[in-house]
Amino acid sequence: MRKIRKAVFPVAGLGTRFLPATKANPKEMLPVVDKPLIQYAAEEAVAAGMDVLVFITGRNKRSIPDHFDKAYELESELERRNKHALLEIARNVLPSHVTCVYIRQSEALGLGHAVLCAKPVIETGEPFAVILADDLIDGGRESCMEQMVRVHAETGCGLIGVEEVPREEVSAYGIIEGTRRNDRLWDIRGLVEKPPVEHAPSNMGIVGRYILDYAVFEHLERAEAGSGGEIQLTDAMAAQIVAGQPMCAYEFEGRRYDCGSKLGYLEANVEYGLKHPELADAFRDYLRGLAGSL
Repeated sequence: MRKIRKAVFPVAGLGTRFLPATKANPKEMLPVVDKPLIQYAAEEAVAAGMDVLVFITGRNKRSIPDHFDKAYELESELERRNKHALLEIARNVLPSHVTCVYIRQSEALGLGHAVLCAKPVIETGEPFAVILADDLIDGGRESCMEQMVRVHAETGCGLIGVEEVPREEVSAYGIIEGTRRNDRLWDIRGLVEKPPVEHAPSNMGIVGRYILDYAVFEHLERAEAGSGGEIQLTDAMAAQIVAGQPMCAYEFEGRRYDCGSKLGYLEANVEYGLKHPELADAFRDYLRGLAGSL
């Protein structure tokens, strides 16, 4: 079983739900407390043993490579002011052994097309991860991607992160059809992108975590664009299953925050603020006082 070394981050989306904040700033750079969403995602990949991070970018995304690059002027100024704790934070956004690769997605043609853009840096036969930064997942002691890497090593099949969603919300998700292998693992028979409630095969919704086989590129290259001219990753994975390439769904342990929505983003800031080592106590006191005045 080949070690999963590479994680793909599709970050070329426009983030229109957060306008005007995302007019010139990527949604992936929106902070949860004091760290941008893309850094949480990158740290999750590194914790799972990945050392090549592949960012599929678009226009107005310059701040993402800038964030992971060395900031000479900032570091010099912090050093001059003897701000050593802040200097360490600035220098250690990522460990030194991690390599970042940036690939431009010239047109916003959907998640499937974004993943296909990563093909030149994935070796034939190599499994790789895909992480969507606006799905912020707090896995506790073991991150979602660490869990999935472990399960992938045990099963050897492509893996999709899923969670149970309210039945009335299935039309907002990709939904799996399958049978349970155990408490957290499903064998997938089919996938449906945003089905009407009455036609949904289950209420297990796909979230932004995947471990994919190299074979997915073949199906992405053959995929036809759907509504809005987008190539859907769900369609390519469904084609893999039809072709006899097994895929499983993993019901991860932890809490997901949908930071692609304003409410989910606010929830994440509150929850992460309550766990922040510098802010937790004062923030908890503030929230208690605020709750009493509502």
